Amino acid sequence: MAQVRQASVVWQGDLMSGKGAVSARTSGLFRDLLLSWHARAEATEAGRTSPEELLAAAHASCFAMALASRLARAEMPPERLEVSATVTFDRVGEAWRVTRSHLAVTGWVPKGDATRFREAAEAAKENCPISQALKGNVELSVEATLAAPAPRTP
Repeated sequence: MAQVRQASVVWQGDLMSGKGAVSARTSGLFRDLLLSWHARAEATEAGRTSPEELLAAAHASCFAMALASRLARAEMPPERLEVSATVTFDRVGEAWRVTRSHLAVTGWVPKGDATRFREAAEAAKENCPISQALKGNVELSVEATLAAPAPRTP
């Protein structure tokens, strides 16, 4: 069954001097996260987010779930995955575009080996639903590191 999620934004003013706030309507987990053009295109602005930061959060989350699933199916269930996504928003010609999303993952996978881990990460990057939505429009990349097991204490 299809799942539908909702978010809403209230924007006041023009693009350059205006401001807005985005809220998660489905879960209610965030409300009135502040937005501005300055925080989006010019400089990080404390206390304000951007569509690209939210996209990075969505991509990192989606990828982490896809990778956890792939590793489990390959009989290498992860203990922990730490994922970050870096989304680039840049001027291309006369327009602004999301040009790139780079994923970085460090995994603690007791039954894993580095080659199989990187292969699983590449497949997750290609096939997670957010990657599928971006594919063809945004350059996608992944850097996967298999962490050494944590030392055991007696």
